[in-house]
Amino acid sequence: MKIIVPMAGRGSRLRPHTLTVPKPLIPIAGKPIVHRLVEDIAGVLNQDIEEVAFVIHESFGKKVEEELIAIAQKIGAKGTIYYQNEALGTGHAIMCAKDSLSGPAVIAYADTLIRADFDLDKNADSVIWVKQVDQPEAFGVINLNEANEIVELVEKPKEYVSDLAVIGIYYFKDVAVLKNELQWVLDNNIIHGGEYQINDGIKQMMAKGMKFVPGKVDEWMDCGNKDVTVETNSRMLNFLHNDGIHLVDYDVKLENATIIPPCYIGKNVVLINATVGPNVSLGDGCHLQNATIKNSLVQNHSHIKNASLDNAMIGSHVSYDGNFTSISIGDYSVLE
Repeated sequence: MKIIVPMAGRGSRLRPHTLTVPKPLIPIAGKPIVHRLVEDIAGVLNQDIEEVAFVIHESFGKKVEEELIAIAQKIGAKGTIYYQNEALGTGHAIMCAKDSLSGPAVIAYADTLIRADFDLDKNADSVIWVKQVDQPEAFGVINLNEANEIVELVEKPKEYVSDLAVIGIYYFKDVAVLKNELQWVLDNNIIHGGEYQINDGIKQMMAKGMKFVPGKVDEWMDCGNKDVTVETNSRMLNFLHNDGIHLVDYDVKLENATIIPPCYIGKNVVLINATVGPNVSLGDGCHLQNATIKNSLVQNHSHIKNASLDNAMIGSHVSYDGNFTSISIGDYSVLE
């Protein structure tokens, strides 16, 4: 089994945090999004993972590439790096990894997290994971026949088709078939919204009679913008807490301070006259003084004092002294 992870987008909706860090490397409950995604998929597949192929922008740099290779190696797989330097769509991103497109594979876009049990239908050519949503007109959705097979993909339908939204995770029994169809899409310049889309390759497979079935996830957590990323951090903390996973470093220094779980507290964190939680992630080296913080996400080595924060997202190496509440501050900012 292979895992293909297209992640070349810079995440403009999550700026300023993605100006210095690619969105898939933003930490959620103390671990980068893409790290959690790959580990979770590998865990629920219950199969040996041969390779994890990451499609990134070349500007991400060698340090990011090394981190991604380490993620693959941690699950016993080979890590491969491919580049997509032009934003030409989901289909184009997958084809940037064409040398790895053979055999059974899961394709997962690295801006979402899940909780699920993957049950692969051995008789199907592909599984497309979906989640029931309240506003299907805002998503790409699937249309099912009476045999519970996917017969149509509809992007943001104006009229009701179904309430099962495609979440961006796919399984292909032989991903080389998708590669061949996407090559046809590229060769024939089939473009929607100015981009080459994975859906056009899938539609070609459906037209040739291949069987697609839905897979369902228990939880689908987005990391598209600041507010939903903070919400996803809170939800993930609760899941991990309920799973009995210890999230607070044993060496945290407390002085007249209280931690209200669930919280993730990294290494070398100092809390003085502070109340932290619930639903807070503090990265390594953070210092809080005279502060109350809840429902928030703070990355590494940031110093916060004289603050009362709720629904806040703060980057790394930030110095913040203030009295605002709902904030979004990027790396290396100073507000004093």
